[in-house]
Amino acid sequence: MIEVEVHQSLLNFLQSQNQPYWPHNLTMARLVARALRLGRSALIQTASPPGSHNQEYQLSYLLPILMWPQKTILVTPQPVQEHLLTVEIPRLLANQSQISPLLSQKAIQTYPLQDPNFDGLLLITPEAWLAKQWQDQDFSQGIPTIIDWADNLETWAQNYLTASFLPTGWNQLMEVYPEQADLIRETRINLTRSLFQHPANPYNCYLIEQDEEQILQNLVYNSLSLPLEKYDFWFQWQSSGQLKWAEIHRQRGSFSLYCTPYDLSEALKNIWTKQPVVIIGGALDLKRKADSYRQMVGLGEITCVKFSPDRRHEMIQLYLPNGLPLPNTPQFQTVLTTEIRSLLHISSNGINGLIVIIIGDVPLKTQVGAALASEFGSRVQVETVSAEENTILITGWEFWQEHQRELPAPKLLIITTLPLPSLEHPLVSGRVNYYKQRGLDWFRLYLLPKALQELQRAIASARESQGVVAVLDNRVIYRSYGKQILAALSPFAKINSLDTIWL
Repeated sequence: MIEVEVHQSLLNFLQSQNQPYWPHNLTMARLVARALRLGRSALIQTASPPGSHNQEYQLSYLLPILMWPQKTILVTPQPVQEHLLTVEIPRLLANQSQISPLLSQKAIQTYPLQDPNFDGLLLITPEAWLAKQWQDQDFSQGIPTIIDWADNLETWAQNYLTASFLPTGWNQLMEVYPEQADLIRETRINLTRSLFQHPANPYNCYLIEQDEEQILQNLVYNSLSLPLEKYDFWFQWQSSGQLKWAEIHRQRGSFSLYCTPYDLSEALKNIWTKQPVVIIGGALDLKRKADSYRQMVGLGEITCVKFSPDRRHEMIQLYLPNGLPLPNTPQFQTVLTTEIRSLLHISSNGINGLIVIIIGDVPLKTQVGAALASEFGSRVQVETVSAEENTILITGWEFWQEHQRELPAPKLLIITTLPLPSLEHPLVSGRVNYYKQRGLDWFRLYLLPKALQELQRAIASARESQGVVAVLDNRVIYRSYGKQILAALSPFAKINSLDTIWL
């Protein structure tokens, strides 16, 4: 069986490298080989989320794919493709004599394909793969497909399924319907007036309200015979189950319209029946069976495996001070700044290493950054990828998740508040209302899973350096979901006093 061949081949290769390797390489390789042989889908959590520097698990799916004699598809972001093509695959092929002669027999191409009859390994980006899934029903039909970095699957799908109507679209409408130019122009003016009456928020976006929907309805539904083609913005806008919002460009005096499905599972579930898939992510769900994740992306019952971080080499030191005010209290900002100062002073005693402070609240990030810069000077940088060893980097969650891999692993990571999506964000509140209207537990089904996944991804590089993670949000201590937060941070060695912190 291919499982046996893959196991022995990978073992030979790893032993020939004479270097430490990921402890789950062989187990995962057998799982992927089994999925290919039986045509059964599987979901694997590696405990190495995107953004971490440790991606050794990739050998565990590369070798089975290259040894499998039939056509396969590998879905992974462009930077990962480049790494596989320039580093990992050449490394395997260079050691072919120690692995298996099957390696050289499989052709490798990247999308778009030049030969429709190609039967080797096709590498394709998530964006292109999703587009083909909805635009070409026969694409990948019955072909085993491996999806890496699936922590981002929801974001990829959401981005693809989000339709937009940009400011230039109004002029295009007037060109198509010159006889309605005055009505189109009046609609844009009325909509601009209504949208710009919304008070400014840090996100510059606003849910479409009923009177604004009516303005558009008077134009699009009643006055224009728009060609509502599939994938057209107005077709999706009129579809049910759409979250609709406007992004305001105040300086330009214009706005953009957007809509996206509330429920991604409905849009994705038909994809999984077309071909066997192996979905690989670092931290998809706190539970082994990944119930929340599978429900979110429309996956049915499949084989689920969850690996744990290596306690010997990936254990963080967790500092969780008691007695801090909760984030929604007026005292929080002052006490938070004082606590961060104390941590920075202790870490400055002859210790070199990047310090990262994650602040999700946009105004709070600016205020804390200014306060620390007045004391620590140019060491304090805000959202830069050119951080030096002694830099104090202040960043939001989105920037850190996107650029974590480009930066040195931090010796101290300070998390000011839990990454629960803010209800002040219009798009978050819109989704919460969707859950409420259906009588669903919006916190347990939406906010908490998001926070747990975000948290596990955020500490990935600190785990590699066995650094200190300080969580300054006392909801971990006082809220019932705190146990799940601690489970997401595990394994850790808890620190009870600042004096005991080792960096």
